[in-house]
Parts: sequence; C-alpha cells; structure tokens
Amino acid sequence: MLSRTKCIISKLVIITMLLLPAMQMEVKAGDSEKGYELIELFQSTFIDIAEKVKPAVVNISPTTSGPPAPTPKKPRGAPREAPPGSGSGVIIDKTGYIVTNNHVVGSALVVEVRLSDQTKFKGTVIGKDPDTDLALVKIEADHDLPSVKLGDSAKVKVGQWVIAVGNPFGLDRTVTVGVISALGRENVNLSRYEDFIQTDASINPGNSGGPLFNIRGEVVGINTAIINFAQGIGFAIPSNMVQSVTTQLRASGRVSRGWLGVGIQPLTEELAQKFGVKEGNGVLINEVFEGDPASKGGIQPGDIILSVNEKEVDTPNTLARVIAGYIPGDKINIGVLRDGEHVKLVIELVERKDEAVTASIPREKNKFLGLSVGDITDELALQYKLKEGDEGALITEVEEDSVAAKEGLKTGDLIKEVNRQKIKTQKDFSKVMKETKETETILMRVTREGRAFFIVLKPRAAE
Repeated sequence: MLSRTKCIISKLVIITMLLLPAMQMEVKAGDSEKGYELIELFQSTFIDIAEKVKPAVVNISPTTSGPPAPTPKKPRGAPREAPPGSGSGVIIDKTGYIVTNNHVVGSALVVEVRLSDQTKFKGTVIGKDPDTDLALVKIEADHDLPSVKLGDSAKVKVGQWVIAVGNPFGLDRTVTVGVISALGRENVNLSRYEDFIQTDASINPGNSGGPLFNIRGEVVGINTAIINFAQGIGFAIPSNMVQSVTTQLRASGRVSRGWLGVGIQPLTEELAQKFGVKEGNGVLINEVFEGDPASKGGIQPGDIILSVNEKEVDTPNTLARVIAGYIPGDKINIGVLRDGEHVKLVIELVERKDEAVTASIPREKNKFLGLSVGDITDELALQYKLKEGDEGALITEVEEDSVAAKEGLKTGDLIKEVNRQKIKTQKDFSKVMKETKETETILMRVTREGRAFFIVLKPRAAE
C-alpha cells in the first residue's frame, strides 16, 4: 500500500512539473515547492474521501448461530464453495440498509455485521439476486448510521480516479487508489447479467461486496472479483445496476425481470454475410417461443434485433441484460432487421420464467452436406424427443467426414428452414435443395432437443 501510494505521488509530481511550462508558469528556484504543494492538495482529496467514507464500510461474516453463510468467493478461478470467512459491504441508508455481494452472504438468512467502531450487529438478509451477485442486508440501530450515496455509473469514464475500500484478508477498511480501466465488461462468467466496471485499484479476497468510490465520495460500483493470475484487473458492479436491484429487494425481497421469449445467438462472420449485415451488428433470433411476448409482438426466427428503446444491442449478453433491466408490464420498442428491411415493433414484457436461450451452436462452421433426411414418425419423434406437432425434415444419417458432419449436424436434428424457406417435410427439403446450386452456401435453421440455431453450410467447391 505504501509503495503503491509513493508510486502514484511520484507520477503526479512528474506530471505536474511537465504541465507547469504548458500552463505558462515561470519556473524559478522555488517553483518545485509549488509543484509539491499542488500534489499535496491533490493528495488531500483522497485523504478527505477516505476519512469521509470509511465509517460506512462494514465487515460481513457468517454467524455462529442460525443458518450458516459461506465465505465470499475468492478471485476468479477459485471454487465457489470456499471455506468460512468474511467479506465487505457498504451502508447506503442511515437506517441500516447494506449492499454486499450475493456470494458473501451465500445461503445465510442472518450474518454478523461489524462497523468501523467495532460495534457488532446481527444483519438480516432482506433479499438476494444471484443473477447480478448482489444482496441487501438490514441492521437495526437506535441511531442514524454513517452512510454513502450511490452515484451515477452512466457518467463514469475510462481513466478517471477511483478509490476501493474493503476488508482484504481481514485488514479492515483498507483503502486503495486506481483508475477506471474499462467499462461494459461482459463474458467474465461471474454472473448472468454482466456489465462490469474494470479497475486497477487493488482488490483482494475480502474486498468482495465493498464499494468503489469516485473522487466525490459517491459509490460508482460494488467490487465483486479479480482475476487471480493477473495484476491490476478487478471488476465492480455498476452503481446504476445496484440501485435498480436493491430498490426491488428492499420493496419485495426479490427481483422481477422482463421476459421476451426468444432464443438468441451472436452473428458470426458467415451468418452476417448470409443475412446481409456486418458481423456483430445485432443479435440473431433463432427461436420464438409460442405464446410469449415476442411471438405476440410479431418477432420471427431470422429477425436481427438491432436496438431496444433506441439503445443498440450487439451481443446476446447485452440484449439479455437490457431486457432484464425492465419489469413485467413494460412496453418496449424493438428495432428489427428483417430480410433487409428495418421494422419497429412494440412489445409488452411479462415476468421472466426461464433464462433466455443462447443456442448451442456447432463449433465448426466452414463446410457442407452429406446427409439423409426423412419425415417424422411417431417412433422417431419419441426417439429424438420431438414435440407434438413438430414439422420439418428429420436428419436420419450424417456421413462421416462430410460437410454436414464437420459443421456439427447430427442424426435427430430437425431442419426447419433452408435459405429462409420453411421446411415442413422431406419433400420440401428435396425441392429446395434441387433449386440450390452446388457451389452455393446454404443457411439452415435447425432444432435440436427443442432448441433452435442457425448454421451456414459451405460446399467444398465454394471455398
């Protein structure tokens, strides 16, 4: 901590001295002292913030009685079933509401909360949200408690200064300083809905659930994890997401999220070419669940969702997170690209019943055909777990080392579309294939065990 602080101060001294000529300041023998005074003024900002916010940061531990609470998760790569320990939290309301990580409280209904003055309370877990790794704890005191304000994470910029406060390795209320390294980090595999703030402020085991402050002393994130084999890579849940989740937890003890009712997958380079869009420009709909909002609102398989309420979406994770940010009953405007034309749809969401399905896409996507298809029989429907009323051409054989095999097609897959033409029977499939040139790449929509995906098949002659 000391060496890191010296490093930061040294850098600031150098930066200040470099800036002095640019500010047209006359450099004289005593001007170096002015530079240090400027640095000390800057340094006092961090000192003032630390003194102001530390009393609101708490230590959270499993209780010795009642339901056991597992320890906070260690840095990424460690198992979630960690041995008992402690984590951090921050008081966001003077009446005793505390935000922490879901993995800090685990399955506990009651936790021990220790304040900066070493006062201990039994904290009641008001609610938890594993999908964002957040939890809300309430303690009862006979006086107002020190608290901090949640800031607006939408205003956070890469490069701005931040301060992390927590209890790493049991070292209470440790303060570290750094900058925002990146925004909107996803695919970190820490929670379902990821939109992490990345920072190089030092975060260690025990910091989980602790706050990340801006230089105004506002909470802009809740620290959740680090990458254990790297230095200076930590992640925090944005404060706007924290605000949304904790508001619902405080009101009802649970989080209710919007549900669209679609299967989704990313647009690979080959899929993008077939659909006439740029790679990564939107999210491909491969399935629409009957009776759900998307179906009622007019979304179709093969549609590419470009935006939700004018907010662009470019990955399945982004679309899932944006939809989950709305509540059941909300009406949203969805921008769709369908067969090259832009379509606007208004859809009323219902409560999420299951997670949105991201298709299990075959990994190899470069080569083509060599398969046999047949009509669905009762016996085949039972064998391959097809739904009653399913239509399509059933793949009955895939030749070894064929293009179809290399693309991941399997016996039992049900072909629903070929080049955007619906396939209901073996005859439909044969007709479309006769009209398809041998060198033409083919776009198929296939279902496997009830889940749909698009795939591009490329004949060897087209390579």
